[in-house]
Amino acid sequence: MKEKAQKEAEKFLNKEKQFHLGVLPTEQSNPKTHNLDSTFNSNPSEGARMLLSVDWDVHKMAERVLLEQEYHTLVDTGVRAILEGKKIVLSGCGATGRLSILLESMWRYYFKSLTVRHPKIYSKTRKFENAVFSIMTGGDYALIRSVEHFEDYQEFGKQQVREMQINAGDVLIAITEGGETSSVLGTVIESAERGALPFLVYNNPTDILCKYIDRSRIVIEDPRVTVIDLYCGPMAVAGSTRMQATTAEQLIVGAALETILSNIFIQVLSQDELSLLNIGKTNYSDLFKALLIDLLAEKNLKTISELMLLERSVYEEDGLVTYFANEFLLDIFTDTTERAPTFAIPPFKKLDDHTSPPSWAFVKNPTLTTNKAWDKVLGRVPRCLNWTRDLYYSMGALPALADSPPQLDKSQLLKFRIGNEEDTTRLSKTHNAAISIVGNTDIESTEYNAYKSAFNHHASEFQQKYRITIGNNQEDSDYKVTCALKPSLLNLMEHMAFKLVLNTVSTGTMTLMGRVTGNWMSWVEVSNKKLRDRGIRLISEICGLNYQNSCYKLHETLEELKATKLDSLSPVQYTIKKIKEGENV
Repeated sequence: MKEKAQKEAEKFLNKEKQFHLGVLPTEQSNPKTHNLDSTFNSNPSEGARMLLSVDWDVHKMAERVLLEQEYHTLVDTGVRAILEGKKIVLSGCGATGRLSILLESMWRYYFKSLTVRHPKIYSKTRKFENAVFSIMTGGDYALIRSVEHFEDYQEFGKQQVREMQINAGDVLIAITEGGETSSVLGTVIESAERGALPFLVYNNPTDILCKYIDRSRIVIEDPRVTVIDLYCGPMAVAGSTRMQATTAEQLIVGAALETILSNIFIQVLSQDELSLLNIGKTNYSDLFKALLIDLLAEKNLKTISELMLLERSVYEEDGLVTYFANEFLLDIFTDTTERAPTFAIPPFKKLDDHTSPPSWAFVKNPTLTTNKAWDKVLGRVPRCLNWTRDLYYSMGALPALADSPPQLDKSQLLKFRIGNEEDTTRLSKTHNAAISIVGNTDIESTEYNAYKSAFNHHASEFQQKYRITIGNNQEDSDYKVTCALKPSLLNLMEHMAFKLVLNTVSTGTMTLMGRVTGNWMSWVEVSNKKLRDRGIRLISEICGLNYQNSCYKLHETLEELKATKLDSLSPVQYTIKKIKEGENV
C-alpha cells in the first residue's frame, strides 16, 4: 500500500506541477482572518463580522472594475449580440458553474415575472427571453455535486460548447475563480475557434497566472479573448472560493447582465414603459457597500450568529435541517449543496439511495412537485449530459472514467426530491427542523400566500419550525436580517444579500463545529487535482511539514481509506490527526 501511495505522490509532485497552485492568492491564507476558529468559539457575532469584513475587498475591486474598459466592452458586446439575435452563454465549474446557472435563471425569471406585472411590455420584449444560457462542467447534475475529475479536462468544456451550439457572434462569459480551471478554459478555446466572442473572468492577478500557469497564460494572451481580472485578495477561509471570489463574480457579471438588459430595453421601449420598469443608471459598487454596512449592523450580526447556533444545535444532536423556499430556492440550494465538498459532510442523496446517510441540510419547494420545482428553479427544463463510453475515450478520458461513465442524465437529477412529495428521510432523525427563508421578492409575489400555507402544512411534521426573512419587508419571522435592497430588473442586490447571509451562516456553523482550523477549511475533499494540492498545502501549514512530505502523507491516507473503505472521512483531516498523534511520522 505504501509503495502505491509513494508512486501516486511522486506522480503528483513531478507530473502535475501545473496544479500546484499555492502561488495564487485565492489559494492562500488571509491574514485578516488568521484566528477565525478561536474568534468564533469566543464570540460568534465577532466571527460573523470577521467573515463579512473581507467582503470590503470585493467592494474596492468593484469600484475599480466597473470603470474599466473591459467591463464596458462586455456590456456593449452583450447588447449588440442580443439585438442581433445571438446569445450570451455563461460557463463555470463547481461554485462558478452554479453561479452561471443562477445568473441564467435570474434572466429567465425576470421575463416570467413580466408576463404577470406588465404583459404588454412582455409582448414587446419576449424575443429576448431565450437569449442567456449557462454551461456547468458536468451539466445541471453537477448542481448537486461536482462530478469527480471533470474540471481537469479542457476537452470536456469544449464538448459542452459544441453541444450548446455556440457560434459566430455569440458571447461566452467564462468564470473561473482561480483563472486556471481546465474545463472552463476549454469553453473559451472552443468558443474562440467557432468565431464567438469570449470573455474570461477570474480572481487572481493576471501577471501571476501568466507566469506560473501555462494553460492560463495561453488563453489570457489569446487576442480573441477579453479578460476581466477581479482580483480582491485571499478568501476569508483559505481556498474557499465559494465566498469572496464568487461574490465578486456574481456582483460584476450580474451587474453586466442587468445593464445589458437595461440598455436593450432603452432601445426598444417607450419612455413611459421605461418609467414603469424603474430603469435608470445604477452604481453597483455603492449598492454593494450599502449592503455590507447593513449586514454588519450589530442587530444583524446577532441574528446571523443565532442562526449559526441554531443549526449547530441541530447537527450536534445528529439532526437534519430542511430549508423551504420559493423564489430564492436556487440561491439557498447553491449554498447548501456546496457545504458537502467544502466541509466533508454527507451530500444530497437520491430517492432510491437507501444506504447513504441523509444530508445534514436539504432544500425543498413546498408548492411544487419535484419535476416542476426543477423547471422553476432553473427557469427552463434541466440541461444534463448523456455522454457515452466512446465519447469519453474520444475526449481523452482515463479508462477508469470512460469504462464506468457517471450517470449525469435528467433522470438522475430528478431523483433528488426537491419538491413537495412526502419525504420521510428528512424526518428520519429525532432532531429535525423546517426553516423557511423568504425575501422581498417572495412577499411581493402572487404565489406568496400559497407558499406560506404549503410551508405551514409541511412544517407541521417537523420537530421544530422557523421562519427567516432577508430584506426590508415587514413580514413576521423568527429571524429577521434587515437590509435596504433597491429593486432592479434582475434584483441583483437581493440575490447578493442571500449569498452573503447564507455563506456566513453555513461557514460559521461549520467553524463552530470544528471543521475549520485557523482559517483553513480542514475537512476539505480531494476529488480533483486542485483540491488535492489544496489539501497538501493545508497539511503542510498546520503540521509544519514541507510540501513533499505532506504530499506523501496525504497519499498514504488516500490508499489507507480506500483499503478500509472509510471514504466518508476527510482524508486531509485524517492525515492531520495521524501526524499530530505521532503515527507514521
